[in-house]
Amino acid sequence: MKHYLNISDIDHLPTWVDEAIQLKKDPRAQQHLGQGKTLGLFFFNNSLRTRLSTQKAAKNLGMEVMVMNFGTDGWQLEYEDGAVMDQGCAEHIKEAAQVVSQYCDIMAVRSFAQLQDRDADTAEKVLNGFKKYASIPIVNMESATAHPLQALADAITLEEHRKAKKPKVVLSWAPHPRALPHAVANSFVEMMKAQTEMDFVITHPEGYALNPNLTADCVIETDQEKALTDADFVYVKNWSSYESYGQVLNNHDHWTITPEKLGKAQFMHCLPIRRNVVATDAVLDGDQSLVIAQANNRTFAAQLVLQKLLEHQSKIK
Repeated sequence: MKHYLNISDIDHLPTWVDEAIQLKKDPRAQQHLGQGKTLGLFFFNNSLRTRLSTQKAAKNLGMEVMVMNFGTDGWQLEYEDGAVMDQGCAEHIKEAAQVVSQYCDIMAVRSFAQLQDRDADTAEKVLNGFKKYASIPIVNMESATAHPLQALADAITLEEHRKAKKPKVVLSWAPHPRALPHAVANSFVEMMKAQTEMDFVITHPEGYALNPNLTADCVIETDQEKALTDADFVYVKNWSSYESYGQVLNNHDHWTITPEKLGKAQFMHCLPIRRNVVATDAVLDGDQSLVIAQANNRTFAAQLVLQKLLEHQSKIK
């Protein structure tokens, strides 16, 4: 594996999940892989779990870590080829990516969707700009359309907490006071499509369908109560409209997850979460909540990705 940009970069998800669960038993066993190596973390957006878990993962592997916040620390970057840079951008991605490649052995980038132009967000100019001009592996720490580190952590969590041989997993839209990107939901859908031993249902109000190319062949139900019936896991996430791109069409406050809706299912969310908007206090503080376990697994998802990239580097040298 040369880069980790999407959940589809995983060659066999069940094997990766098993490996991640094994490395949790002795997280520092592979420190020799990262000795003398540097991971660069580049943030164009805020982060808590992704920032800290990826740093922790790198340190478990013996790596040094450099962190840069492009919003406050770095020059504004230009991404267009042939641009006449006589306006706000002071540096081109061509130079920036090549320079960073001399300082780091692996680069991880986080840059959200703008939710203004669907084609522009789909083009992933930040992530693909670094991929195009850097000479080192790139890790996606969440981009405009994908969050593969979160999806891998979710897969680990599902496997660790499954009780049924073929559990029913429901991805449910939830209300939120502002428009949110599709990245987490997109990667969760892609991850679940690779799960052959789980039943998967997506539920959302009318007007909030995800990218139809992504959800092809998925079971989609606009009646939340019907979708949640007999669920073993309920993964809750807000996203704005895809068709009316970036729009909040209706708050649909009645889609908030309550203990009554959750039933006997285990509750999942990527965090951060708006309490008593997305889900009630009773759900989040209850015994069926897995959100802290999910957050813990972010470290081991990132560590497995970094480990595989380091192993690939050692093989090609």
